[in-house]
Amino acid sequence: MKNPLLVPELRELVAEGQFEALREFCETTHPVVVAEMLSALEAAEAWEIMRHAAPALQAEVFTNLDQDRQVELLGILSRDDMARIVADMPPDDRADLFKKLPKRRREALLPALAQAEREDIRRLASYAERTAGAIMTSDYATLAPDQTVAQSLERLRREAPDKETIYYAYVVDEQRRLLGQVSLKDLILARPDRLVRDVMHPDVISVRVNDDQEEAARRIQKFDLLALPVVDESGALVGIITHDDALDVIVQEQTEDIEKLMAITGSHEAAGYLRTPSWMHFKRRSVWVVVLAALGLVSGYIVQSFEGLLLQFAVLATFMPMLADTGGNTGSQSATLVIRALALKEISPRDLLRVLLKELQVALMLGLLLGALAWGRVLLFHGRASLTGGHPLWLIGVAVAAALAIQVVTSTLIGAVLPMAAAKLKFDPAVVASPALTTIVDITGLFIYFTTVKLILQV
Repeated sequence: MKNPLLVPELRELVAEGQFEALREFCETTHPVVVAEMLSALEAAEAWEIMRHAAPALQAEVFTNLDQDRQVELLGILSRDDMARIVADMPPDDRADLFKKLPKRRREALLPALAQAEREDIRRLASYAERTAGAIMTSDYATLAPDQTVAQSLERLRREAPDKETIYYAYVVDEQRRLLGQVSLKDLILARPDRLVRDVMHPDVISVRVNDDQEEAARRIQKFDLLALPVVDESGALVGIITHDDALDVIVQEQTEDIEKLMAITGSHEAAGYLRTPSWMHFKRRSVWVVVLAALGLVSGYIVQSFEGLLLQFAVLATFMPMLADTGGNTGSQSATLVIRALALKEISPRDLLRVLLKELQVALMLGLLLGALAWGRVLLFHGRASLTGGHPLWLIGVAVAAALAIQVVTSTLIGAVLPMAAAKLKFDPAVVASPALTTIVDITGLFIYFTTVKLILQV
């Protein structure tokens, strides 16, 4: 979190030109904390503080800023300063930033970079968004299978300063086909004269470059990996995905799922709430709200159709909110559990009958419990005969309890069916199920309520 007491002090140091104090602040404070402090300042103020740090530290602090602030900062830097910072960034972060830059800044940046860096940016930036290739880095260590352990350790020692991680080294042939992997621990424990091919693990967990980024993150989580190799169609190693990038993907996917569950459209990028313009919030939230409000007119039509029943049994109106809330709650619970299970690959559309059977068992138990509570609530009503249409309260209680129990069962099953059907049709279960669920449950709930009461009371 930002320290509100430190930001004014930084501004004061900048105003007084205390450059040595600014340099000391950058060198003695963790780069992540420095980036958090600088994010509270204007871009010009942030650069005035950063420029007094060593070049490598500048790049590290810059990498920890959010991308909007990075783009803003590059907009005020000279071409040489911009190229120096970008060149020292991790390759994957550098490529992501390049895709965010305006065309004019990209054209100014590329000629200032070395040929190898330009080609690396172009290659990493060419992969489609949300694929493994889009989040991988080209900064990894490789070994040849015929090297000795001693030679491998010496090579890793030389390359360590320029690599993002050396805990895993990947064994490749002359065509860069992935043959296996070896950990730093394996090399340290092995005899110096042994060959890498004898100590490597040939069964390597990897992903294809065009696989979904969520699948890559899930493999890192499932197999407890620090890094995951990425190969092309020929099996050649083209990059790795590190655990920190996998964590970013998981956060991004969770943000997307939560926003879709709440009927929010748009790109679902993890932009700051306060940095997003109000107009953009309106655009993303208005679509489903308008659609569902229009569908809500059906609920009004159902109530209007049973107007006579409400006039005869005014007590029924007092239980309509409970019916709607209970149906929405049970349906949302079911949908949430099924969507999560689908996302984690615990179930698939083929398991529909098994899912419905399990949800039916839960729904019946919930229906009995909530129906009993509703029946007891009606008995405590003590209403006048004019509100109950002259019928005994216990009978009205039976009607309300039966309607509520049926509503719980149907809502639970609807909550399970919608995401399963969406997955079967190759739609996103979150964006299809949740926004439509409440409206569908309201419509079916009102129809079930009035129809059940009418049948039981025989009116």
